[in-house]
Amino acid sequence: MTTPCARAAAVLGCFALVALGLSACGDTPTAGLAKPPAATSAESMGGMRALIAAAKQEGTLRAMALPRDWAGYGGLINGFEKKYGIKVTVENPLGHSEDEIDALRKRGNRPTAPDVIDVGDTFARKAAAQNLLAPYKVASYDSIPGSQKDSKARWSNNYGGYISIGCDANRVEPCPQTFADLLKPGYKGKVALEGDPPRSATAFASVYAAALANNGSFDDVQPGLDFFAELRNRGNFTPLNSNSATVASGLTPISINWDYVNLHYADALRDKGVNWQVAIPFDGSFAQYFALAINKNAPHPAAARLWHEYLFSPEGQNLRLRAYARPVLMDAMRQDGTLDKAAAERLPTVEGTPQFPTDAQLEKAKETVTKGWAKAVSGRPG
Repeated sequence: MTTPCARAAAVLGCFALVALGLSACGDTPTAGLAKPPAATSAESMGGMRALIAAAKQEGTLRAMALPRDWAGYGGLINGFEKKYGIKVTVENPLGHSEDEIDALRKRGNRPTAPDVIDVGDTFARKAAAQNLLAPYKVASYDSIPGSQKDSKARWSNNYGGYISIGCDANRVEPCPQTFADLLKPGYKGKVALEGDPPRSATAFASVYAAALANNGSFDDVQPGLDFFAELRNRGNFTPLNSNSATVASGLTPISINWDYVNLHYADALRDKGVNWQVAIPFDGSFAQYFALAINKNAPHPAAARLWHEYLFSPEGQNLRLRAYARPVLMDAMRQDGTLDKAAAERLPTVEGTPQFPTDAQLEKAKETVTKGWAKAVSGRPG
């Protein structure tokens, strides 16, 4: 005979399993729902409550190449951990897009593989073509502009910005405002990139911007390589990769980087006596977004999907905005009233509407830069 208490305990047990998106107790509402590794949306798992419960059970999210001073990641990581109690570990914070893709490819389904990646959209396309990514639609997927997401939902752009020139005004006088300025003799050994263009999405975009400043186009990135070759020949280019430490120490007094990175340096280093000035060069205005994607072999598949939901939520998108990065959902949030208007007003003004290269143009440019960079900056064949 089953007592009322026993029946109540059984029902509670069923509800607990339902909350985790698991099937038990016979024919429950969870029958037919996707397990986290196969979930293509929160709904496919039974809704956000089920996704959150499954992610909390995993308890960990593994990421790579996410510096805390990049596009608001310090606040995003803190916010995610506090909201869900899930620990975020970041391997090789100063790594680049190619490092993330290498890790997906080489580590396979090992527990050390990253759950998620944040890469330039050219690198996201590469990872998708190599069948490394899991399709997943966040709740706001339909609001993401069609040009900023993969048609199969394997990646979606999350935030973007403009290439800019940062300069330590205490060490450099005057600070450069354009790519043409960077060739002046007063900048010998001072001009740095964030990384190597074949591996770094930021450095690749810097070459593209330099091409636009020197009669190149989305179809012709070669003038960008020629510009950096000339910068090297004049002694102005330094091969030292810039980051917050090299900027603070004065090792890279001029750094070509995204506006949200350089603007963050200006804020973060002001109290340390660094007068970091930021200019968006009018002669080479180049904008690009960065894409988020989930490893198809993610060791923590529910946490990976919840991370994406958080970064595409109004909370996550406004944290981007407060760090000067332009959220991909900015227009949609402005319309529905969830945009942080004060943070939006702090963004630097840029003339005109940003234009973006097509997939074919990006692939062609990426191939040209990968083959030609070594020769441009060292004189050696690529």
